[in-house]
Amino acid sequence: MSGKVVFKPYDPDQATFLPYSLEELVPLGHPVRIVKQVVDQVDVKPINRKYKGGGASSFHPRLMLKLLVYGYLSNTYSSRKLEEQA
Repeated sequence: MSGKVVFKPYDPDQATFLPYSLEELVPLGHPVRIVKQVVDQVDVKPINRKYKGGGASSFHPRLMLKLLVYGYLSNTYSSRKLEEQA
């Protein structure tokens, strides 16, 4: 049975409760900015088509891809360690 695919809300430019934005916290030359630029240009439609839908909402594939790419870039291959660092 296939249902509608629902992703958890994902807005990297979302305002926070604190008086700063995430853009202000990340230094200009930090590798995470490059990962964001590159992954934002990737067409994730083929990944989206793999989702069957139904069940609990999923994290957006673009968010997960950014996390994995940055993890590999920083030599972190364990999903548990990635979770701790996120």
